Amino acid sequence: MRARMIGALGAVVVAALVLEGCGSTTPGGHPGSADERGAVTVNNVEPVSDLTPSKVTDTAGWKVVSLLFDGLVTFGREGKLIYADAESITPNQDATAYTIKLKPGLAFSDGEPVTARSYARSWSYAANAANGQTGGSIFSGIAGYGQLQDPHGDRDAILSGLSVDDERTLQVRLSAPDSSFPYKVGDISFMPLPSVAYRDMTAFGRHPIGNGPYLFQSWTPNQAIRLIRSPKYHGPRHARNSGITFRDYTDPNTAYADVEAGNLDLLDTVPTSSLASYRKDPRVRSFSQPGPSFRSLAIPSGLAHFQGEEGRLRRTAISHAIDRAEVAGKVFHGSVTPATDFTAPTIAGYSKQLAGSEVLGYDQAKARELWRRADAISAWSGVFGIAYASDSGDKDWVDALIHALHRTFGIEVKSDVFPTAKEFRTAINNRQVHSAFSSGRQSDYPHPEGYLFQGYSSSAADGKGLNYGDYKSEAFDAFLAQAARQTDQSAAFDTYLRAQSQLLHDLPAIPLWYAKVCAVANPAMGHVAFNHMGLPSYTELTKRAG
Repeated sequence: MRARMIGALGAVVVAALVLEGCGSTTPGGHPGSADERGAVTVNNVEPVSDLTPSKVTDTAGWKVVSLLFDGLVTFGREGKLIYADAESITPNQDATAYTIKLKPGLAFSDGEPVTARSYARSWSYAANAANGQTGGSIFSGIAGYGQLQDPHGDRDAILSGLSVDDERTLQVRLSAPDSSFPYKVGDISFMPLPSVAYRDMTAFGRHPIGNGPYLFQSWTPNQAIRLIRSPKYHGPRHARNSGITFRDYTDPNTAYADVEAGNLDLLDTVPTSSLASYRKDPRVRSFSQPGPSFRSLAIPSGLAHFQGEEGRLRRTAISHAIDRAEVAGKVFHGSVTPATDFTAPTIAGYSKQLAGSEVLGYDQAKARELWRRADAISAWSGVFGIAYASDSGDKDWVDALIHALHRTFGIEVKSDVFPTAKEFRTAINNRQVHSAFSSGRQSDYPHPEGYLFQGYSSSAADGKGLNYGDYKSEAFDAFLAQAARQTDQSAAFDTYLRAQSQLLHDLPAIPLWYAKVCAVANPAMGHVAFNHMGLPSYTELTKRAG
């Protein structure tokens, strides 16, 4: 990638976050033999929302939107921060304000210039509750956010913490220090929008115009989204192929069979049924390496028997009833590793020895004791459900958990299955899932704050972010605020660890495991690599002429 990596930002020290890959089982590329003009076909499922960046909360939508838009920064495969639209991001002494300077000559694909005003308007639109953007909570640290939280307010209001000095200079004033801000602007919600978007945002989301390496071509619901390479793109992520077609699959086994048959070029997730054998399959190129995906069992705070001290005891009991190592071996064949925190092994600040991590240990006797203590507060009644999407590949591990919880507590446990990931995520967003459910995090930006703030802060609850369980803790929020004030990276990461210990005490979500990157590709594919999200680096993909 041809861009400068960000250096020390005043007193803010930025780490180079390194992804340690296990590598593939076959050579990484095909020098001189790749047809770089060819389009590449990859797997996906139907996105939950339209393709407006600040509405995207699912991986399916992120895959597409991240190729249509560039933001201020992007990230290398190893998590290194790289300038995209930004020429510089400079903090004041205590990280309460930033001066952002844009590169000259930036433009959307329709020719409209990308300016400081483009960013100020799109960020304000996303932050404004009147516009109903699910990614809006990430702007809560910018001054004036609170004044835009009236759902009936002025939809065109601008965040008071943003001011435009000139076409290339944006001043950002925060309501509190935030040393992670240069990383945070890499979140998908921080992408700029062209002025045409505001004429009809719904229509724009179905046919977006961006400033990224690809142009939107077509979207056939529940079938495919097609992108073509943008000839006007001059940013750091030049596309080596002529386009990407995202094909929807409701069954990962069908997708795997299509790769074997040469009908799909790349599958970024291996179905459970093939995990034991895919690395020896001669019909595909196989990949396995550590990834940034954290998986958990979320239990909504309003669920019956899961409130107050009773709820804390039951969540801890359930955590002790899960033999993560056994599930990792028998169900996932080593493609996941048991979780020890709420981030991921590829993220700086990850820990194997958090204070309070004993709650993640398998201990049936302890689980039953805690469940009895909860029953003394209020006797258990009803059925414990675990929800998931049938096209997610989650069935086998959910079945394993159902068996474990029934065996340990003697209660009725059942699955709550949604036909598609879109229906499942929509129900979660609308708070229509009345059971525990499969959840996880892959942060847009490789920093502990990206996992913790979006997933568990009070400001990300109630439909304003990714805190789907609506967990609210003043103590946890205080730890996040303290970490944001610390411009010394080591001190900040220590505070994030204390914040995670608070999560281990409360267990708003029960950590399960970290998913490795497990993928297969057509043998004709070259330059297959995976980004900081554990997803394919789509711009780098090439395919030999057949």
